[in-house]
Amino acid sequence: MKKIILTLSGVFLLTVNTKAQNGFENALLSDARDAKNLIQAYFQPGMEGFINAMNSGWYHTAKVHKKFGFDISIGASAALVPSEKEMFNIVSVLGSNSNITSNSATASTFAGPSNSTRMSVNRNINGQDVSAEFDFPGGVTGDLPVNGVPAPIAQLSVGLPWKMEAMVRVIPKIDLGEDEGTVNMLGFGIKKEITDWFGPLDKTPLHVSLLAAYTTMNVDYEIGDVNTDVLEVRNGLTNFNLTAFTAQAIASLNFPIINIYGGVGYNSGSSSFEMTGDFQGVYQTGLPSPNNTVRQRLLIPSNLNFESNGFMTTAGLRLSLGFLKIFGSYTIQEYNTANLGIAISIR
Repeated sequence: MKKIILTLSGVFLLTVNTKAQNGFENALLSDARDAKNLIQAYFQPGMEGFINAMNSGWYHTAKVHKKFGFDISIGASAALVPSEKEMFNIVSVLGSNSNITSNSATASTFAGPSNSTRMSVNRNINGQDVSAEFDFPGGVTGDLPVNGVPAPIAQLSVGLPWKMEAMVRVIPKIDLGEDEGTVNMLGFGIKKEITDWFGPLDKTPLHVSLLAAYTTMNVDYEIGDVNTDVLEVRNGLTNFNLTAFTAQAIASLNFPIINIYGGVGYNSGSSSFEMTGDFQGVYQTGLPSPNNTVRQRLLIPSNLNFESNGFMTTAGLRLSLGFLKIFGSYTIQEYNTANLGIAISIR
């Protein structure tokens, strides 16, 4: 379970070892509505944070490259998870008529404490009352950098005619390990400098541009075959598909060594979640063996979607050491985001 969470946090965390604990897929022991609500509440901060992180770090200056000039940037963004999104209220998420109960009023989200939460399911299957108990997983606060959801950045920017610049982000499909899944990312952006729209302003160190960018990331994670006291899984697979879009007006003061930059704009994005495979629940009947358990094929919830949108403001600083640029910025948005990176810049 821990690996899938860290995979969604970014490719930098792929080597983190798993913990021997039941996973979020145990929510399927209840009906599809409960499972959907639990899984959605658990992953929501991670998905929203990832969307905010993907929309950050597209620029470190408003000045565009000369024609066919370019830079190659490598870095990372980390969307900071608000403290109020580290936990969720179980009754508020599931409702009072849920098949799931717990002695705890709250449970951890993706970005919360690592403590798991004991939950019980009571169902009627073919006229027989049955039950199952499971541990819903804790979060990964201790493994995330400053409790932030990170997104990697590998970007190429190329100068075009008409004071424009094209940007491409690419992470080719990466195998996460034997039978563990894949991750890939692709993004496109365009920057148009409009400094000359403001008359004599183009004679000053101030540069002004408009920017729009779109990113998509896809993560497949192999649950594989699982056999526990309450759940049997065959060929389990999860898929997360994330998209993010940003439109900004940006400006920078470009001096020989120090560059001050920032922008205002609007971010939006969404993520979908799907599970496939054969999931069988194992329930206790309370009867003597061999009639003490029954098995039931479990329904997989559909239409799990996450969204994040809102206005944002960025402020950043870049240090120029010849061709080498070192930059960092901070964005105020739904999930405040820090960005750090280096670039090799030509022309």
